[in-house]
Amino acid sequence: MLGKIGRRQKIKAGHVLMWEGDEAPVVANVLDGVLKMVVSAADGREQIVGVVFPSDFIGRPFGKETPYSVTAMTDAEMCIFNRKAFDEFASSHPDLQQKLLRRTLDELDRARHWMMLLGRKTASEKIASFLLEMSERLSGQGCEAGVRASFELPFGRQQIADILGLTIETTSRQLTKMRADGLLDLPSRREIVIQDRNALELLAG
Repeated sequence: MLGKIGRRQKIKAGHVLMWEGDEAPVVANVLDGVLKMVVSAADGREQIVGVVFPSDFIGRPFGKETPYSVTAMTDAEMCIFNRKAFDEFASSHPDLQQKLLRRTLDELDRARHWMMLLGRKTASEKIASFLLEMSERLSGQGCEAGVRASFELPFGRQQIADILGLTIETTSRQLTKMRADGLLDLPSRREIVIQDRNALELLAG
């Protein structure tokens, strides 16, 4: 029934779906692609505060303003809902409200993890933590100890650096060291093979 009030929309990499501080007329479910959530500092600098993947939800049901901008990092496809229509539908379906609550709590947990990742960890810890999270989101093998997880990142090293608040030189140097140490294999610029998960988890702290 919810699908009847939504519409599919394809967006190109670089397209801004929502602007920070603007009224949020829509909410959306990610069907394909990767998007970033960005907040702006008073001096104009931008900070990526989260990355969203297929099955993630974007927007603020029952809210009026969006606290961050949402920009496509890759070509993406969304299921877009008019926020007012979505709110009315959710108000009459308690099961959907429960799902929204669980999503909100999951999002809060990710935000706390993200603050730790950006604020307290070293460059090597940041990259190790990021790759472990990507293995869970992109390969579905992240929770199995000893499994060689292979996945292709949907963005390049410059974007990894931007996400983690590092330079591209530091990012490339750390990835090269992890490969030399036998933690990873890097068959191509975007393909990652985790060869020693236990060592990567120790490095992530």
